[in-house]
Amino acid sequence: MRFDLITVLPDAVTGYLEAGVLGRAVREGAIEVGVVNLVEFGHGKHRKVDDYPYGGGHGMVMTPEPLATAIDSVRAEGSRVLLMSPGGRRLDQDLAHELAQQEHLVLVCGRYEGVDARILSRIDDEVSLGDFVLTGGELAALAVVDAVARLRPRVLGNAESADDESFEGPLLEYPQFTRPRSFEGVDVPDVLLSGDHARVAAWRLEQAVLRTLELRPERLHDREALPSELRVLVEALDSAGGNE
Repeated sequence: MRFDLITVLPDAVTGYLEAGVLGRAVREGAIEVGVVNLVEFGHGKHRKVDDYPYGGGHGMVMTPEPLATAIDSVRAEGSRVLLMSPGGRRLDQDLAHELAQQEHLVLVCGRYEGVDARILSRIDDEVSLGDFVLTGGELAALAVVDAVARLRPRVLGNAESADDESFEGPLLEYPQFTRPRSFEGVDVPDVLLSGDHARVAAWRLEQAVLRTLELRPERLHDREALPSELRVLVEALDSAGGNE
C-alpha cells in the first residue's frame, strides 16, 4: 500500500513517518510513503500557494492550481484522494478498515482558512479527527496513515496485535501490566502471574467490560447486538457496579 501526503510543511511529517513502526514498515517494504511539498507547485518567484478570499474575510485560502497539479502528480487509477478537513467524515476504526482496503491513498493537508472549493472535484472524501480545529491537516493525515497502515499485513510485529486493540469490537482494551511486579505499592494482579491462560483470558474480558462501562458506556447501549455470553457478563457487571 502507498500513501502520498501533500503538505506545505514536509519537515513536519517526515520525522514521524521515518520513526517507530511506520519507519520500520517503510524500510521493510510493507508500505510506501511519499511526501509532496506543495510549495514546489506554487506560483511565481515566491512559490505562492495561498491568497486572500474573494468576498473578504480574515486569513488566507489555499489556491486551487498548485493543489490540482500536486494531486495530479501522484494520483493514478484506483487512487483515493482524501482532504483533511474539520467538516469531513470522522476517523474511526470502521473508516480505518475501509481505507486499508485501498492500494493508494493521497492525503491533502489543508491549511490557513481552507482550500478553494473548486479543488473538491479532485477529492474523493473529506476526513476529520473530530469536532475541533487544528492549524493544519498534517496531524490528521499522520493519524490516518498510522491507523490505516497498522491494519496492513507485515506492518505490526505481531499480526494479532491489531485484533486485540480497543475499538476492534465494542469493548475497550483491558489494562496492561509489565515489570516490575510492584510499583509505588501497587502489585501486578496475581491472576496475570498464575500461568493459567483461561483465568487470564476471563480476567481480561471482565476488566475490558468494566473499563468500557466506566469510560465509554455508550458502546454497550445496544446490548442485543452483543454475543449472548458477553451480554450476560456486561449486564452482570453493570448491575454489580450500579451503572445505568
